[in-house]
Amino acid sequence: MNKISYLLLDMDGVVLHDNDLIPGADHFMKRIMKQGIDFRFITNYPSQTPADLQNRLASAGLKIPVEHFFNSAMATAAFLSNQEGRKAYVIGEGALTHELYKIGFTITDIDPDFVIVGETKSYNWEMIKKGAWFVSQGARFIATNPDVAGPKGSPGCGAMCAPIERITGKQPFYVGKPNAFMLRAALNSMKAHTENTALIGDNMKTDILAGVQVGMETVLVLTGVSQMADLNKYPFLPNHIFKNLKEVDII
Repeated sequence: MNKISYLLLDMDGVVLHDNDLIPGADHFMKRIMKQGIDFRFITNYPSQTPADLQNRLASAGLKIPVEHFFNSAMATAAFLSNQEGRKAYVIGEGALTHELYKIGFTITDIDPDFVIVGETKSYNWEMIKKGAWFVSQGARFIATNPDVAGPKGSPGCGAMCAPIERITGKQPFYVGKPNAFMLRAALNSMKAHTENTALIGDNMKTDILAGVQVGMETVLVLTGVSQMADLNKYPFLPNHIFKNLKEVDII
């Protein structure tokens, strides 16, 4: 194994349960910061800005500088920055539109180049109607992440894309995990490479699959979604498995 100089970490199920710190997570984070290891918390949730995510951890008792947070809205903007077209109809919250404005996008419901779906509590029939119409007329269909549900069963981006998919027969391009693009975008934000980066996650289907597809060292912690009994469901395995973040000793 190459020397690990960088880390990508999922948040929920690795560091947090809801808004409570998982025991021992603070000790691990303080250790890697003391060692000078650069890292990014990577989350599929597009509706929280890095400052929102920073405040969420701070409220749980862990203070992390804002530059260490990377969400699927940021990854979506990184993807779209290299695509042709700068007009979008957006179904999402301010965190997503903010990232799009930063790369020169116009948010509009007049002849958009893209229909971009994130997550929003104000999801409604009109959004479905407009999104489906624009996609059927040739707008490119982009989604921040494929998650169908969030905490406590709240509808996720994948669920919000479903009606538009059924109406148009077109599937979106999902940017977030397990798409390897999100990990590469997070790596680029640190100027890091897969050879000396490890990914730590709690979900085989998203975190670990993404790490495997990128070709980096993967670590599964058993404090979230996936447990030992789940491993036989997958044709791939993480490089390391630990009970919790505090026990991770590859660094």
